[in-house]
Amino acid sequence: MAVTEQRRGRRIMMTPQELDAFLTRQRTCRAATVGADGAPHVGALWFCWHGGSLWLYSLVRSRRWAQLLRDPRLAVVVDDGLEYGELRGAELSGRAVRVREAPRTGAPCPELAAPERLFARKYFGGDRMPHDGRHGWLRLTPDRTLSWDFRKL
Repeated sequence: MAVTEQRRGRRIMMTPQELDAFLTRQRTCRAATVGADGAPHVGALWFCWHGGSLWLYSLVRSRRWAQLLRDPRLAVVVDDGLEYGELRGAELSGRAVRVREAPRTGAPCPELAAPERLFARKYFGGDRMPHDGRHGWLRLTPDRTLSWDFRKL
């Protein structure tokens, strides 16, 4: 995973191992896309972290999906903590890539085997991904990653 060197906040930056563990455990991200008029659109989304990429399972008839087909730039924030000294998180940005068929029907796909198993365990309590014919996979392999962990202060 490419972690951007942070000039400010080096003391609170997560190590690659800490960032990997953090992204593996967290459940919800906020994904920002760019509209045709240049205005941002931000929405919450479930994800899984695997192989240095964020795997997003999104409705294919959503504003997010349509915007990413037109302009694949994507920024995602994953954060945690309530009190100031507990705050931690990561901002990942790059280009979203559509993975396989959309909507996903569940046809065999080696590239999606691990992400779908991880996602199913994380959100559905099993090893099989329920395919509803309305969602598709997006992969964000970040070009830029910033992180913070105020517990290090």
